[in-house]
Amino acid sequence: MDDRDIADRDIADLRGMIEAARRVVVFTGAGISTESGIPDFRSPGGVWEQMKPIMFQDFLASAEARRESWRRRFAADARLRAAEPNRGHRAVARLVREGKVAEVITQNIDGLHQASGVPEAQVIELHGNTTYGACLDCAARYSIGELREDFERSGDIPDCRRCGGLIKTATISFGQSMPEGPMRRAQEAVLAADLCLVLGSSLVVYPAAGFPELAKRIGAQLAIVNNQETGLDDVADLVIHRGIGDVLGGAVGVN
Repeated sequence: MDDRDIADRDIADLRGMIEAARRVVVFTGAGISTESGIPDFRSPGGVWEQMKPIMFQDFLASAEARRESWRRRFAADARLRAAEPNRGHRAVARLVREGKVAEVITQNIDGLHQASGVPEAQVIELHGNTTYGACLDCAARYSIGELREDFERSGDIPDCRRCGGLIKTATISFGQSMPEGPMRRAQEAVLAADLCLVLGSSLVVYPAAGFPELAKRIGAQLAIVNNQETGLDDVADLVIHRGIGDVLGGAVGVN
């Protein structure tokens, strides 16, 4: 059997699992967004090999750490603004529109699921969202554009206009507690599903990786599409080490 035959079989197997499922929960990681040109953080050669993460406690304690955190965010702005949803994102969005997928749980912070047409209420962001800033005290939201103007003018980000708190990208940093609301919603979504579809996650970062593990433990089927091996390949019902856009796009019929 040549590579083309294997690819066709993989797509057919995934299509069959999706069609047979009553309710699918999708779990996405960095691998779905690398196909849109957004670099991975943890993989070899990724962002964290090039620069040390800024711990949440350092962000709180040090004005210099806060300036460096924002400098990095603005340095990445052009790439983030240029990124568009790819075939994999569009395939997920179609499954949501068709009612096959009720929730998309994501480790990503780029907002590309929403940009692809998935309603914000159906995206569960475990690690937050980098497309806007938020006050750590009152959660007031600020656009990246207005924050960048402040930073370029003064070299700093002003305190929250509403309460005086610190403003940070609306992401979860190292050392910061996972958000209770999204974690609870993700668990509820997994418990209601009979198929968990993992796209582009190595499944080694916990507690997030615990959700596909939970799905398998309670009897749901588990399908994984990822270029590299994952921490749950041994227990999954279907594992496909190929590009997400080609595989899921082929299974769902999205070009």
